[in-house]
Amino acid sequence: MAIQAIMIDLDGTLVHTLGDFAAAINRMLGDLDLPPAATNLVAHAVGQGSAHLIRTVIEHQLGLPGEQRCAGRSVDNLYEPAWQRYQHHYARLNGQHSQVYPGVMQALEHWRRMGLPLACLTNKPVAFAHDLLRIKGLHGFFQCVFGGDSFTRKKPDPLPLLETCRALASVPAHTLMVGDSRNDAQAADAAGCPLVLVTYGYNHGEPIKAVAALAHVDDCQQIHDGQDWVWLRARPKAAAI
Repeated sequence: MAIQAIMIDLDGTLVHTLGDFAAAINRMLGDLDLPPAATNLVAHAVGQGSAHLIRTVIEHQLGLPGEQRCAGRSVDNLYEPAWQRYQHHYARLNGQHSQVYPGVMQALEHWRRMGLPLACLTNKPVAFAHDLLRIKGLHGFFQCVFGGDSFTRKKPDPLPLLETCRALASVPAHTLMVGDSRNDAQAADAAGCPLVLVTYGYNHGEPIKAVAALAHVDDCQQIHDGQDWVWLRARPKAAAI
């Protein structure tokens, strides 16, 4: 399999951003006079865009027993002010409570030396994605960056992957998707893109190794070792042609 280009997810794949999400969500909840959310709840809701994250958390917090301040309130009537407050806080916290995962910088440098065009493809709003990549020193690796508001549909729909392939001038069957969740897997499968999943991401609290992929890796450097792609290493050279 000749890889022509690589698309890479951001949250849970390139950068451990759970701290940013939790801080912004809990400041938002405080503004709405709602109880703070557990970090595990935020982790399970990350990955399908900000709207899904906000709605999931508010719905959970409204359902907590004994919370009189939640009575008579609904996700629908809280969503718009919640969205505004979340955007306000996330813009100010972006990157402050997050870290680039080990091996990411080295892998990106290696793929750039190989001459592979790279794209960051995330469900995070694209402005936040650009800002985070700049803050963490990763922006210069990518020919293009697309977010959850870049196209009419988000992952797990295949449209963002197909449009990213178009931007990279690569064929989907030869454009590797690297992600951390079933959203990435479903989108890659529908778009006809090969897929590698990292084991350290979020994946909505579900075991990532239960999700089919060419390989599951603990470090992005393991995807290519300077000789072969990870899914070719255990096979004879003749079988990989």
